[in-house]
Amino acid sequence: MSMKSSSLPIPARLSGWGGLALVSLLLLSGCAGDYSARTRDVRAAYQSGDYPRALEALEAAAKAGMEKDRLLVLMDKGMVLHAAGKWAESNAVLEQAERLSEMLDGVSVSEEAGALLTNERQRAYRGEDFEKLMISVLQALNYAELGESESAMVEVRQVNERLEKMVAEEKKPYQQLAIARYLGGVIREDQRDWDSAYIDYAKAYELEPELGALVEPLLRLAKQAGRDAAYAELLAKYPDVPHAPLAPGEAQVVVVVEAGLSPEKQRASRDGGEGGNVIEVPEYRDRGSTPSVRVSLGDTTQPAVTVTSLADVARVHLDHRIGGMLAKQLAAAVVKAGVSAGVGAITKSEEVAVLTFLLLNAGNAPDLRSWLSLPAAFKVARFRVPSGSHTVRVEAGGRTTERTVDVKPGRVGLIVVRRY
Repeated sequence: MSMKSSSLPIPARLSGWGGLALVSLLLLSGCAGDYSARTRDVRAAYQSGDYPRALEALEAAAKAGMEKDRLLVLMDKGMVLHAAGKWAESNAVLEQAERLSEMLDGVSVSEEAGALLTNERQRAYRGEDFEKLMISVLQALNYAELGESESAMVEVRQVNERLEKMVAEEKKPYQQLAIARYLGGVIREDQRDWDSAYIDYAKAYELEPELGALVEPLLRLAKQAGRDAAYAELLAKYPDVPHAPLAPGEAQVVVVVEAGLSPEKQRASRDGGEGGNVIEVPEYRDRGSTPSVRVSLGDTTQPAVTVTSLADVARVHLDHRIGGMLAKQLAAAVVKAGVSAGVGAITKSEEVAVLTFLLLNAGNAPDLRSWLSLPAAFKVARFRVPSGSHTVRVEAGGRTTERTVDVKPGRVGLIVVRRY
């Protein structure tokens, strides 16, 4: 094995085994504290709907954890509070997560160097691109539940603007999140901004053409906004979808169901190119199937339609990063070879150099941290109802949740429900 000398400041009298001990300590400092393992109790309580216990367990895990996992703690806490219906508290925590995420986007040279010597878990978790976007999506849903539509639209616009920047400036192969666009349509329709609502619904439909009955407002608003060509085209595709204008005293209820469990990162192997190196990288794998969801209001029951599969979004975003991961790991191999050569030179032992290199590479594990409290999919059902108070029932995974919504004439009431 050919190794270049290293400038790593190792004490001159360090013994061979002492060198290995130092390397071991470096590795342990990077691998200590598995966030996923520490938060198993959090997820068990969360998925059973015991949100107070989930928050208590998360607080305990945070105290026992590392500062490098701080963003994950905030995102999980924000999601648990969101699922518990504590909309304002959730937004306060998610705002902290957003500020921390922006701060962490500034690359730390020392962290990058540490990650080259050990692994990606050595540095603070910055979040996947889609996870950063989901902070704003959840905030928008929280604001919508609170009746603060303008604040909700600020978050929706932020999601769309960030995605446009990622695609146009950063050349990332992403698409806009259909759920953000559909939510924008709901809010604009409630504000009676018919043309803007049509534009958002049309974009959601472009991103997710299989919307079924959820195209009803798209048809209705295309006609109402005077978009005759678009209306004729939609009518030809959906001749059986009723879309008469709302009658006096009529209102709408939109139910957003956050269904299933987001996929989990697990180890996978990729070809490192020349030299026959096999490099470990993270790969998203499903945690069970996403439950089917039925929503009832009065005598009407309908299946909730998937507007965004977050599991699919996660894979697209992670796959885009794989090339960079491979390049970093190849660069890391060069750095580790240099460090090992330095240890070998100081200890005057080629065997120690080889053992050091093997030990450094034994810690070459991919970063498997992710925001596991997110749903696998956003599903939507909508109803036209007389104005007034209505009880909505959401059935999924053998459980039924009831929520009451009060909606005024011509308005759109929104309900968010979490299901696992």
